[in-house]
Amino acid sequence: MNRTPTRTLSRRTTLAGLVALTGGALVACGGGGEDGADVSDKTTGAMQDYDAGTAFKATTALTYTSLFSDQPTYPYKADWLFWTALQERTNTALEFTIIPASDYEQKRSLVVSAGDSPIIIPKTYPGQETPFVASGVVLPVSDYTDLMPHFRDQVEKWDLQGELDTLKQKDGKYYVLPGLHEALWPDYTLIVRTDVFEKAGVAIPTTWDEVRSALATIKQANPDSIPFSDRYEGKSVLNYGAVAFGTVGGWGYGEGLQFDEDEDRFVFAAATDEYRSMVEYFAGLVSDGLMDPESFTQTDDAAQAKFTSGRSFAISGNSQDPSVYRAQMDQSIGAGNYAISKIVVPSGPAGDLVGGSRLENGIMISAAAAERDDFQALMQFIDWFFYSDEGREFAKWGVEGVTYTKDSSGTRSLMPDINYTGLNPAGTKDLRKEYGFSQGNFSYGGSTELLHSMMSEEELAFQEAMRTKTPVEPLPAHPYSQVEQEQVTLLSKPLQDFVDQSTLQFITGQRDLADWDAYVAELDERGAARYVEMANKAYDAAKA
Repeated sequence: MNRTPTRTLSRRTTLAGLVALTGGALVACGGGGEDGADVSDKTTGAMQDYDAGTAFKATTALTYTSLFSDQPTYPYKADWLFWTALQERTNTALEFTIIPASDYEQKRSLVVSAGDSPIIIPKTYPGQETPFVASGVVLPVSDYTDLMPHFRDQVEKWDLQGELDTLKQKDGKYYVLPGLHEALWPDYTLIVRTDVFEKAGVAIPTTWDEVRSALATIKQANPDSIPFSDRYEGKSVLNYGAVAFGTVGGWGYGEGLQFDEDEDRFVFAAATDEYRSMVEYFAGLVSDGLMDPESFTQTDDAAQAKFTSGRSFAISGNSQDPSVYRAQMDQSIGAGNYAISKIVVPSGPAGDLVGGSRLENGIMISAAAAERDDFQALMQFIDWFFYSDEGREFAKWGVEGVTYTKDSSGTRSLMPDINYTGLNPAGTKDLRKEYGFSQGNFSYGGSTELLHSMMSEEELAFQEAMRTKTPVEPLPAHPYSQVEQEQVTLLSKPLQDFVDQSTLQFITGQRDLADWDAYVAELDERGAARYVEMANKAYDAAKA
């Protein structure tokens, strides 16, 4: 059912109620750059001798507003240690606008587009800032990186400038400060019942063809089951699965573009042979009863319940999920009666590849920030909090002597009563739920050592195995002018919605794959040809 790709392609993975202000509570948290913007009159609270390796502490008490994406697994608490400890360190407070995580992207767009957003806008993936550039509501942060010595130091030390350049808009500036990783960090993959695989006499698969064969054998041994019932509405498996087919999909859809290196041109990813091969593969799993069609519509809780109760034997997940699944399976199946493991992401027709970027989600800053008298202090605070080794260690591990200890070799250990995703199973208090550390708004990026310090031996083995894969190349630069960006923005969302809808229909059998050519024609009718034409025009201009 798989087709051999006909082009050499490269790509980049991008990545409840209206907003409610949290009771007015203030909690701890918290220039010139490539263009050397002058902020000499906006130094209130700033440190004069601030440099890489220096801890930031405002010279006068400061307060900044910030969005906050509230996760149901560790919901916001005003009394988290995170806030009080950070205020003590930085003399800086944040006034939060809380948005449920399920609505975060939509509500963030509403408040930012209205020009009425908080100063700090976290949890923003590279590419998500682009729709706001033309209106001038977000700050061209690249103008002010000379106020951020930790940021600059890590960009240079980790050789990240080329990747940062991919964020530049037509004006040569970038408008999001991404999380910076020292090395590529793959995370999502299939988690499988290794005991079921072993009982059926099949090896852990290393390719997508082997995945299909293994599921078929398990189906024969368990005829009443659907072996693979996925979560995340299929967006995760279509993300890491697409890489092996030489395309983009799911969470990794990004701009919806692929680059044909032979032709030196962009193509629309969801219209390619590679994308069709991926769709055919998963449609085959569904039609053969190997993959649950509800994988693309069911809630995460429903998918998780099927896996942890023994009704399915494969599901997508990340490094935090095995400990969660095991805790539930100890109750439903019984400790010792099962075994699960993350498997290395399968390879496919395009090769043994790994997608992703060393640039993680980061923050936008409201353009209004540049008018504040304490703007330089804001940039110093953000630099320390998001980019210094000390700030990152604090955001992940918490307060030494309270939530963790560190021995003479630098090895960190959680306090005996604290747990984090199974790192210390005996702990009865969760580092995120009870203390607010290692939560997704402020804890991302960093050195490989820091990242690995919070991984289990199982996850470290997964990361080591993934190192043998070849990273995909980012898309070539193709920055748009303001007018072009407005046109691209108008085209991109409807196109993606149609692609998502059609992909679901093809995979679940609601639409016959014999209609593929008609579907491609419908894409062009909806503006795909124009969309690609504009990308190639911008690419040609960038090369000139």
